Amino acid sequence: MEAPQKLYLLDYGAGNVRSLVNAVEKLGHTITHIDTVEDFARADKIIFPGVGAFGYAMQALRNKGFVEPLLAYIASGRPLMGICVGMQVLFEGSDESPDEPGLGVFEGRVERIDSSTKTVPHMGWNAAHVVGAHTTQGPDMGGDRRYYFVHSYAVPYTACGRQQEFVHTATRYGDEVVVSSAWQKNVFATQFHPEKSGAAGLSALQSFIERDLVRSSDLVEISAPATIEAALTKRVIACLDVRANDQGDLVVTKGDQYD
Repeated sequence: MEAPQKLYLLDYGAGNVRSLVNAVEKLGHTITHIDTVEDFARADKIIFPGVGAFGYAMQALRNKGFVEPLLAYIASGRPLMGICVGMQVLFEGSDESPDEPGLGVFEGRVERIDSSTKTVPHMGWNAAHVVGAHTTQGPDMGGDRRYYFVHSYAVPYTACGRQQEFVHTATRYGDEVVVSSAWQKNVFATQFHPEKSGAAGLSALQSFIERDLVRSSDLVEISAPATIEAALTKRVIACLDVRANDQGDLVVTKGDQYD
């Protein structure tokens, strides 16, 4: 009988990982926290979520002595999935923390989303468009599905340089197109939160946990940024309102409920 895989969670102390643990358990799996450097050698797969600032994440990894073990784990060919800031630190650096180098797994730099033309952060449900066809079966993503984003910094999608080697999906937010997931060899990462993205997010997470997502080195033609369509979902929120009742008293009521 084949031994179950050892799935580990790399939590550098940012907190807010309970929703990810719940999502993993909903899929029928268990996940163990990485507490020591030795845990990297025990892991078959690692999920690396992140919230907060780029600089804090990198400093926390260094303070725990996790940077070199993490890079060695990646170099070993075992699968890693980064989420949100856990994806951003896989790049070379970020404008959020200019003096703090990233892990450099992917080429490129994280930049602040332009707030002069739209609201920042980019928050809500948006599409993730697969930008190229691969010879290897990729993560279960794309189509008409929507994913939950909340971030002020992102990697611009340019379709230039080495992006054809690692960009898996791109997402339009207003006048900008950003990398919403990256996939290169044994490393898969998402800017959105799969654990907060309903069935669509669970499918992406499940494909990482239950399949061997190792991308071949074949270069593929990828879509131009101009072809990535806008798909941000508009939200209608029922608000509270203040009105006078029949007796002339001011009362608080739901905006869609009146006598």
